[in-house]
Amino acid sequence: MDTPTKTTYEDLCLYINGQFLKGGGRKESDVLNPATDEVIGRLPHAGQADLDLALSSAQKAFESWKKSSPIERSRILRKVAELSRARAQEIGRNITMDMGKPLAEAAGEVTVCSEHADWAAEECRRIYGRVIPARSEGVRQFVLREPIGVVAAFSPWNFPYNQAIRKIVSALGAGCTIIIKGPEDAPSAVVAIARLFHEAGLPPGCLNVVWGVPSEVSTYLINSPIVRKISFTGSVPVGKQLAAMAASLMKPSTMELGGQSPVIVMDDADVEAAADIMAGSKFRNAGQVCVSPTRFYVQEKAYDKFVSRFLDKIKGLKVGPGLDADTKMGPLAHKRRMPALASFVDDANTRGAKIVAGGHTIGDKGNFFEPTVIEDAPDDSKIMKDEPFGPILGLKKFKTLEEAIGKANALPFGLAAYAFTSSTKNATTLGNALESGMVTINHLGFALAEVPFGGVKESGYGSEGGSETFDGYLVTKFVTQKG
Repeated sequence: MDTPTKTTYEDLCLYINGQFLKGGGRKESDVLNPATDEVIGRLPHAGQADLDLALSSAQKAFESWKKSSPIERSRILRKVAELSRARAQEIGRNITMDMGKPLAEAAGEVTVCSEHADWAAEECRRIYGRVIPARSEGVRQFVLREPIGVVAAFSPWNFPYNQAIRKIVSALGAGCTIIIKGPEDAPSAVVAIARLFHEAGLPPGCLNVVWGVPSEVSTYLINSPIVRKISFTGSVPVGKQLAAMAASLMKPSTMELGGQSPVIVMDDADVEAAADIMAGSKFRNAGQVCVSPTRFYVQEKAYDKFVSRFLDKIKGLKVGPGLDADTKMGPLAHKRRMPALASFVDDANTRGAKIVAGGHTIGDKGNFFEPTVIEDAPDDSKIMKDEPFGPILGLKKFKTLEEAIGKANALPFGLAAYAFTSSTKNATTLGNALESGMVTINHLGFALAEVPFGGVKESGYGSEGGSETFDGYLVTKFVTQKG
């Protein structure tokens, strides 16, 4: 095993007005390796003076950046994409060290996210207004699309590179400036992003990275009159709090919140392919994925075959430190997730469900939990109604498509849904009926740079990616002129 040491980990810092800042008596917090419990870094927190400097720098930079040529924005974004690809292994290794996912997944996250920078680089050259024919001679009517202003963004720990860079490239491509607070327990990726933009020649103040106590930093930034737009990815409860705060100030926000994704497998599906795809998807990043499939509804005739294949797939799933070459699933990112997952198992046992795989922690060092499969849990049990955010799922049989859709739509969440069927009629019905911001049928098709990513109901509002990627960062201005 490649044992990580403090000297090989990212040099953590703030990034404000084009300067990398640390020390100076700032409060610091430990960063832990979730596979070893080792302290691998110290993260400086922003004081009020740092936050004020980030705000004033972002506002000053916005006055010129909003007028910058889309060609220049595109050049910088393309350079970041190029650097992202070149440094994927280095950045990925640090992600594995502070977040825990296997190195191949971490490096892959960085490589794939270079596409988001490339996509924003292309799309930012195509932010168009329009001319509306006038009713009266001598009148001209214009619709302009203008950057909204300074953005405050908050990104999570489970995909620390992905979630941060999507927000950053969208804001900067639209002509906004941005202050981002990433995850304090997995900070290396966001610091790395700041270094890429710095090297790519982004003007000072356009991107600012701050750290601190999440509730304190978010409250300070959202309440600042300088900030005009909020973007948050994280849990439903925190998202509701931030959305309420932003709404009280009439500040628009994009909210990508949690889910409890249903999977529907029909009798007529390619059952083995469905099991293979879903096993890979469920245990990616140890199930710490907002779109992770969790509630599996399998039609009666397909059920036994699906379960047998699914369990076979996870038997060979090597759980261990993310830097070990043969690891397929790493640790949970936080120690607090261990008892949280155990509570799902305890609830299932109490409710008469059957634990057919896993259900236990692994070892006495690090945050390792077995891939866990629960059968026949009641619809109101924790695994069938709450987001576990870990390597655990529930399986149930169903008789009719209508029954499965009803169960899938029964929860207040609506981020992602999965379905497998060979019937075009069934596929059309599922695509239309599932109450979800994203539905993928017979394959995995989420989170590409060219497609929108976002939810409905309590899973949030607004989209990132696709042609919609700039919508949340632009305002529409109508100008009418006579003479």
